[in-house]
Amino acid sequence: MSALANPTDQPSRPTESAAPQASSFPPQALPDTAVTDVVVIGGGPGGSTIATLLADAGHSVVQLEKAQHPRFHIGESLLPNNLPILERLGVADEVKAMGVRKAGADFTCEVEGESSVLQTFRFDRALGDSPPHAWEITRAQFDELLFDNARSHGVSAFECCTVKQVEERDAKGLLHVTCENTAGETSRVPARYVVDASGRDSFMAKKNRWQKKNTKHASAAIFGHFSDVPYRDGDDAGNISIYWFDQGWIWMIPLQNGRMSVGAVCWPDYLKLRDTDNETFLRQTLARSKAAGERMRDAVAVEPIRATGNYSYRSERLYGDGYLLVGDAYAFVDPVFSSGVYLAMSSAERAVDVVKAALTQDTSAYRRSARTYEQAVDQKISSFTWFIYRFTTPTMRDLFRFPRNDWQIEQAVISMLAGNGDGSADIRKRLIAFRGIYQANRLLRLPETFNAWRRRRRNAKLKFEDEQVML
Repeated sequence: MSALANPTDQPSRPTESAAPQASSFPPQALPDTAVTDVVVIGGGPGGSTIATLLADAGHSVVQLEKAQHPRFHIGESLLPNNLPILERLGVADEVKAMGVRKAGADFTCEVEGESSVLQTFRFDRALGDSPPHAWEITRAQFDELLFDNARSHGVSAFECCTVKQVEERDAKGLLHVTCENTAGETSRVPARYVVDASGRDSFMAKKNRWQKKNTKHASAAIFGHFSDVPYRDGDDAGNISIYWFDQGWIWMIPLQNGRMSVGAVCWPDYLKLRDTDNETFLRQTLARSKAAGERMRDAVAVEPIRATGNYSYRSERLYGDGYLLVGDAYAFVDPVFSSGVYLAMSSAERAVDVVKAALTQDTSAYRRSARTYEQAVDQKISSFTWFIYRFTTPTMRDLFRFPRNDWQIEQAVISMLAGNGDGSADIRKRLIAFRGIYQANRLLRLPETFNAWRRRRRNAKLKFEDEQVML
């Protein structure tokens, strides 16, 4: 490994946008009470994507973000299938300028008594037509870019504006969204439709008690940004690195300006054992993987170390009369395959047709479009969750440790890593075959398989609460 200062020679953020910038509102501003077509709750990637596309379609859009950009977020690794969406939003060049080229993902497996094995899976080997690379991005910059881009497309986008209530339709068929700035001032905005893209805040799901904890999976995470962490060599300098260890898995994501996002996703029962400060505990955790510990030997923390837990959930509802949910506002499982930002942006893009149908007041068309949206979103999530539920098992570890490309099955798995696991019939058939291989192999190690299943079920019942930071 070589300790490069930066895998790219590009600036962190372009100073000018190719698109003309609309006037922005001061942080304490509140939207007026004029009727708008759509209110979008949330200023993250999903919210800014659907707000921009609806504005491009000629609709009036008010977007409400509770924080002020730029703000820290975890979840910095994009998938190749994000790139076409960025093109359609008109920000591809700016993301390229702020990003680190991600050619693939590498996985390091260490088995006691055996040598460590590192396997690299490059996106240019994926089946189908997904792009051959992605970008690693600093979310504070990325989210601000998308939010500013929404404004430049005509969205009335407000920061420091927290949604407090969404009332049901009134006699005129309008929903009323009450929001509040940090000075305690409020505004009540009438809207024909509401999109909840509030991320892990899951505003509508929590408010209406639709959100249900995932009973099949639970994890907790501890993470931060570091300098002086070596990158991989050559074309792999921007790859996300994943390390298995006895309590979960570790990520390392190269960012610009010599930073590395580093974190560990652990069993909640392990993270509950913390008896030191967060940074000490994270370093102790990383040292449980010899390869990760060595790579972090000279690392210096440049951000506070944060922890979060119990982030696996799903809402009982995805849409209804006058509203729908996008991205993490609906469901989140685990960040292991970097699917969060992609699922948010892809679901937001798909949701545009649903909102358009709703605004035509054609009830039948709306219901058809909403059902199609629900099927597509659930299929996307399902293409990742089967792997996520089994990722820490000994069987999955060994299949990634010694991959085989019989019948292009390894390439189909790479397609899943690229965000195309629900793609063509050829990809889906090969992923079904991979599941069969997994099941056959797990039968050969039933005691280990049973112990892994039992621990996952036990941890799914635990509760761990800490700083609620988006993953």
